Amino acid sequence: MADKLVIVESPAKANTIKKFLGGNTKVVASMGHIRDLPKSKLGIDINKDFEPEYINIRGKGDLIKSLKKDAKQSKKVYIATDPDREGEAIAWHLANILESEKDKITRVTFNEITKNAVQKAIKEPRKIDMNLVDAQQARRVLDRIVGYKISPVLWKKVRRGLSAGRVQSVAVKLIVDREEEIEKFVPEEYWNIYANLQAKDSKKEFEAKFYGKSGKKQEIHSEEEVNRILEEIDQAEYVVTDVKKSEKRRTPAPPFTTSTMQQEASRKLGFTLKKTMSIAQGLYEGVKIQGKGTIGLITYMRTDSTRISEVARNSAKEHIVKTYGENYYENRYYKTSKEAQDAHEAIRPTYSDLEPDTIKESLTKEQYKLYKLIYNRFIASQMSSAIYDTVSVNIKANNYDFKASGQTIKFKGFMILYVEGIDGKEQEENGMLPDLKESQALAVKKIIPKQSFTEPPARYTEASLVKALEEKGIGRPSTYSPTITTILERRYIEKKQKQLSPTELGKIVNKLLIENFTDVINVEFTAKIESNFDDIAEGKEPWKNMIRKFYGPFEEEIEKVEKELEHVKIEEEESDVKCEKCGRMMVYKYGRYGKFLACPGYPECKNAKPIVEKIEEPCPKCGGIVQVRKTKRKRNYYICENNPTTCDYISWNKPKKGEKWEPKKAEEIKNEVSSAKINNKKSNKKRKSSK
Repeated sequence: MADKLVIVESPAKANTIKKFLGGNTKVVASMGHIRDLPKSKLGIDINKDFEPEYINIRGKGDLIKSLKKDAKQSKKVYIATDPDREGEAIAWHLANILESEKDKITRVTFNEITKNAVQKAIKEPRKIDMNLVDAQQARRVLDRIVGYKISPVLWKKVRRGLSAGRVQSVAVKLIVDREEEIEKFVPEEYWNIYANLQAKDSKKEFEAKFYGKSGKKQEIHSEEEVNRILEEIDQAEYVVTDVKKSEKRRTPAPPFTTSTMQQEASRKLGFTLKKTMSIAQGLYEGVKIQGKGTIGLITYMRTDSTRISEVARNSAKEHIVKTYGENYYENRYYKTSKEAQDAHEAIRPTYSDLEPDTIKESLTKEQYKLYKLIYNRFIASQMSSAIYDTVSVNIKANNYDFKASGQTIKFKGFMILYVEGIDGKEQEENGMLPDLKESQALAVKKIIPKQSFTEPPARYTEASLVKALEEKGIGRPSTYSPTITTILERRYIEKKQKQLSPTELGKIVNKLLIENFTDVINVEFTAKIESNFDDIAEGKEPWKNMIRKFYGPFEEEIEKVEKELEHVKIEEEESDVKCEKCGRMMVYKYGRYGKFLACPGYPECKNAKPIVEKIEEPCPKCGGIVQVRKTKRKRNYYICENNPTTCDYISWNKPKKGEKWEPKKAEEIKNEVSSAKINNKKSNKKRKSSK
């Protein structure tokens, strides 16, 4: 009989925690949620004041019996689920399952899975916080009502299988709105004029950019304007009128929140949100490190705070001073936004002395990359500012003004370790100008006019959509990844070269929702609801009171739409491929494995075929057409259309002119592709046998 029973969500977390507690403690996993609303119906009794009808999740019967047995045989039960609202709700459900042992049950939380944090939490147990539970219940109930009431309308009026949601539909709206901006965008012409200049006592040329006339900024919109300016500065003397030298400081970015981690991992590592959160979860719950055992490498990864503990701050200081020197350290505090819950610390390494390269062999490639990103960002956040020497120069040519600037880095500071940017290689300096003085004459080497056109706003990427959702107060750290995953799976949006664009289905569903459910599917309402959840979490409002206020007007809106809305027909997107069996133009369809071509004459004609992506460059071996295909892991590879009949060309890399093909590397691809086919056959056999 164990003195203590500790219940966590996952086996990985359980394995990490076990070694921190004595032999008289048993640690078990609930495998996530233990109870939930039923999938087959609304699961909320509207007539009983919106009482949720929770049921035990199917397939967890044996686990529940085991948890009850363990609780009965223990003197004390600690529920140590994640330290957020969802974790608090899971703890509450577990306490309800173990009702007969309620006198033994307490709640413990920790922001990091380290020996000190876990042992301290066990010594300081508390009661389950019902305010946090109620905030999560309010979210679950409201989202269930919105989803389960609007989705059937879509089924009746559009087609089966569609869904709507309070957050997901607003995310689709943002993407559709951006697409409309792009479609309506009219490019505007503009010009820049650059002058390559040289000081008479210097061999170094530098570039100055046209600014305006008589000290006022002037934009150039046509070639005629350019030619007029060029005429007026032809044969002009270029004279330095003002030189400003200064020292510029650049401060480091704060430690990661969930959204900034997702954005930076997308930009620098090319990770999807789902992948980032999956890897971060593993790093938090614990990784087996050679010579050290299983260690939780980062703090809790669902947070909107940039706050760090004093222990972490002191640990970072010790590491920076020891590794880089005293002048590289600067004690920094970062402000957390007003909208943030600030329930946890920022995402940081649990041990500042555990450098990424020292444990690289114990991590997967992806774990190493993300851990290094988190580690470097945190350490850099406590380092000194980078210092630049800068110079800016004003130059006159008749009455026209040109400007030039330059900077060189004087002290790298935090930039020795981490630079925030699109590819992590943000430009550090653009070179100093020659030593110029006021009234100094300059020689003109070349005048370069350059035509450009304004560009439409960029489509959202996963990273920029998360940033937009956060800025508008839509959703919370734990919701960004599942929201984007859902709308991709529903095919309301599609991803093309990392950019998110709406499908025809997404546009139709969005139009229907915003025209008929204006009060629910809008940014302001969704942001206000998040604020209401915060009020409930702080004990300012009973959760059912919020649901009551929402439901009355919403129910009237549903009834009105069901009566008045006519059936919406979605036209299938036609391709330029003719069906070789019946001559009709084939249409695009979506199946389990993605997009494919099908004959619109179904069921008379059942012809269907995959969509083959081709590239312009011919096969470097036989000159045939090269197709782009994907392995089971969705990695692109390139193969000749004549493979395997008359040509055996296959490569990971896109063929280039003059490329020499290496047959040895082809074996690697063949093995992965054939392995995927074998695995598919095995899984198909298992499915058949289970049936």
